[in-house]
Amino acid sequence: MLRVSLLNVLVKDQDAAIEFYAKKLGFSAVEDVAFGPKRWVTVRLPDDDVLTIALNLAESDADRALVGKQAGSQPLFSLTTNDCMKEYRRMKEAGVKFQGEPVVQPFGTGVTLEDLHGNKIYMNQEPA
Repeated sequence: MLRVSLLNVLVKDQDAAIEFYAKKLGFSAVEDVAFGPKRWVTVRLPDDDVLTIALNLAESDADRALVGKQAGSQPLFSLTTNDCMKEYRRMKEAGVKFQGEPVVQPFGTGVTLEDLHGNKIYMNQEPA
């Protein structure tokens, strides 16, 4: 095996999810195609040619129960940035909900944010 290449995130509305991940977090829409009666929607960070996030419509009761809680109380995934404070200010201005402000720690400067459904995402800047 080489790497993880796809992460699935369950969403209530694929259009709203595309809007959030692209406009507020800075992802690029990669695919948005009909897949039989369903839609295949993926996003990726502009400089990441490895990891893609599939924004899958929650269709079953079990799926809907997980929306916004896919990793429980932990972050579903982490984002790495070169400037945590700059990205924090940009995203906050765009309406992204944060759980506090960035904190400098031995492993870097980071902060937890939430996606449009409440999934936690950790943003980190490695120490200099």
